[in-house]
Amino acid sequence: MEVKIGVQYAPRELVLESAQTPAEVEQAVTEAMAKDSVLTLTDEKGRKVIVPIAKVAYVEIAEKSERPFGFTGR
Repeated sequence: MEVKIGVQYAPRELVLESAQTPAEVEQAVTEAMAKDSVLTLTDEKGRKVIVPIAKVAYVEIAEKSERPFGFTGR
């Protein structure tokens, strides 16, 4: 699934593909907010993304969408 994290004062959002479920990501965000600590997520390749929760503007959680390839009709 795709996770987008908006960070204050950053011109671009962080985007990562995660193997975590939407519920797991939501729980990680909620726990980080409750503890006023850091948000730690892991992408599909096992890399960790760590962001101070005080600098997070938003977190968008979306199911992975299959993009069509080749020639498609609209």
